[in-house]
Amino acid sequence: MSRNRLIPLLAVAALVLLALPAAASDSVIRNGIDVWHTTSGTFANFRSQPIPAGFLCAGSSAFAGRVPLRGVPIVTRNPGDLGGADTVVQRLDDASFDRTGIARTRIQFKAMHLASSAPIKTACGSFNVQVTLDGLQPTTIMRIVQDKREGGHFVAPLALNVKMSFTPVGRKSNERLELVRPIRFPAAQNALWAFETNAKAARIAPFTQIDTDGDGVPDTYVPGTSNFATGRRIPDKQLYTEREPTFDPVFHENDCATHIVN
Repeated sequence: MSRNRLIPLLAVAALVLLALPAAASDSVIRNGIDVWHTTSGTFANFRSQPIPAGFLCAGSSAFAGRVPLRGVPIVTRNPGDLGGADTVVQRLDDASFDRTGIARTRIQFKAMHLASSAPIKTACGSFNVQVTLDGLQPTTIMRIVQDKREGGHFVAPLALNVKMSFTPVGRKSNERLELVRPIRFPAAQNALWAFETNAKAARIAPFTQIDTDGDGVPDTYVPGTSNFATGRRIPDKQLYTEREPTFDPVFHENDCATHIVN
């Protein structure tokens, strides 16, 4: 083959190789974590599953009220790794889109820390409430739908086991009451996503160590974020030229809790 013919062929090959990363980023969502900030309107509802009689104090009646909740920033080995997020969910697998524009991955809660917005008042006195994860968490399947080149929506029922800790207010005793319950949320409402195109934001850290049980001590390493931006609205114009991305809240709700995150 002549040198004159070889140079154009090498140029074409180089262009193909340069295009591969961009194509891959549009067809595969890499595994990683999604970090969430709990917003106002989140609460635990004990109407359908009341706190048992006698739990808060001897002779107490069952508690069937609501407990408004706020997010508590998860403790990390390096302060600021999660930007003050209170909930971490990990996408365990790389998710490749099929011909219909659907990709799937397993998801699992890694950390969550919520607290009552104010002490709850009961016949046994007032209590502060903390909500954290309890032990190894189950996995569910996230179905990611690519509605446009820039992103789409996702369908992800959630499963988590939580520990609710009730600490009396104004007492010298360090008594702490704990209630463990499974929580199962149907697929979220208003669940949008878009490709993360900011290289720095797309991997906040290769790995970060986080507190998974709410005791204030980082104990588990998790990967960073990836090229998947949850809650991001697809803009009318090209995502790649948008300066101010818009994020919408995502709602998880069942008969025992409402969790709103951003």
